[in-house]
Amino acid sequence: MQALKYLRVRSYNRAFGLGVRQLSTTKEYDCVVIGAGPGGYVAAVKAGQLGMKTACIDKRGPAGGTCLNVGCIPSKALLNASHHYHMAAHDFKKHGITVEGLGIDVGQMMKAKEKAIKGLTGGIEGTLFKKSKVDYMKGWGKITGPNEITVDMNEGGTETIKAKNIIIATGSDSAKIPGVEVDEKSIVTSTGALEFTEVPKKLIVIGAGVIGLEMGSVWGRLGTEVTVVEFLDRITPGVDQEIAKQFQTILSRKQKLMNFKLGTKVLGASLTGDGVQLKVAPSKGGEEEILEADKVLVSIGRVPYLDGLGLEKAGIEMDGRVIKTNDHLQTNLPHIYAIGDAIKGPMLAHKAEEEGIAAVEHMAGLGGHVNYEAIPNVIYTHPELATVGKNEQELKEAGIEYNKGVFPFMANSRARTIDDADGMVKVLACKKTDRLLGVHMLGPNAGEMIHEAVIGMEYGASSEDLARTCHAHPTLSEAVKEACMATYDKPIHI
Repeated sequence: MQALKYLRVRSYNRAFGLGVRQLSTTKEYDCVVIGAGPGGYVAAVKAGQLGMKTACIDKRGPAGGTCLNVGCIPSKALLNASHHYHMAAHDFKKHGITVEGLGIDVGQMMKAKEKAIKGLTGGIEGTLFKKSKVDYMKGWGKITGPNEITVDMNEGGTETIKAKNIIIATGSDSAKIPGVEVDEKSIVTSTGALEFTEVPKKLIVIGAGVIGLEMGSVWGRLGTEVTVVEFLDRITPGVDQEIAKQFQTILSRKQKLMNFKLGTKVLGASLTGDGVQLKVAPSKGGEEEILEADKVLVSIGRVPYLDGLGLEKAGIEMDGRVIKTNDHLQTNLPHIYAIGDAIKGPMLAHKAEEEGIAAVEHMAGLGGHVNYEAIPNVIYTHPELATVGKNEQELKEAGIEYNKGVFPFMANSRARTIDDADGMVKVLACKKTDRLLGVHMLGPNAGEMIHEAVIGMEYGASSEDLARTCHAHPTLSEAVKEACMATYDKPIHI
């Protein structure tokens, strides 16, 4: 057996011109995951749970990727803190609660945020990886052979390991704008916007998508004058237009959290002694304008983070800027998988997690599947915006006949009692079968309530199925029931 192992190692090394004539001491794994973000660490844990010898590699050090370190988790911590302040400053009085000496301690907010980050990232390495016997390697991993990964370790030195299967889960980076140089101090990405040491007087947000509106909400609630510049003539591209229009109205006119300059392109930015000057013009052509602010947040989307992974040398096929995969998340090299932001589809942490589990289950011979029609998307502003499935414009473009039901939170008893009744629930169902095609919510706690619709769509439910399911009273979720009633028949409370 030892001789056979020697022959295999020698043949492999000869094939790649290494000329080695001695037994290899390289560690061998069943599964190696490059990237420890939500998709990567979940895939590694699942592989370990299934009995695979597993390693996970990440250059950042603390596990959790962008999401846990400088994305989803810290932004939600600041959204929560700023919402508490905004409630105390603007809403407590009408509920009979008076507050004296209300103030903002940005330093303490940041400490609370960091505590949440460290607790979660530390739990991945200290608990989840150890429990599943996953080796965590902190360094830069790249594919250097068909079953070989070389890791430039953060602490110095290089290690080479072998893997029967490889999963690429390297995530994404903030997209850049020509002429707008990010320094993470005055001109920032979401990373810098999570680290402000004081509340800016004026903030310009470039991009009216998820990140821009969430971070704009954080600082707008704390007193910053926020202006959102968007190239398109609408906010939240991809969201149902009826929902998006009402969302914009609530944020700008009712809450007065931010102003919107839609149909506007950014031509460049320059630093001044007092902040930043941003040169803009109408997207369709017109006169240029200079906007001034203390800070500028660039939030025009994200791009896959794939540089330096050795993909070209390994012969991995691309589909534009993302890695090309089949329905089982395999690249053109069947033992190499790719998931999350590295492949097509929405750049969502939970989408990456599902793909990580599906990839591992497939390599273990257990199938593995992701239903992309039942992946929710949430914007964690207030009110929250949550969607799943197709929107009305997509159904029209596809020529699909549908029924539509809408129920406003203003008619929901729980929303009225807590004085939080902005928004609505919108349900779209097949005209012939009544099967759910899409559900869109704008309102309090929408990010939690959307999962009733997700489960319904996962199991092929009709709008009548959800409508005939008993909902506790008084609850916000009754708005979902009523919207479903409005889809196949008539609602009760409007």
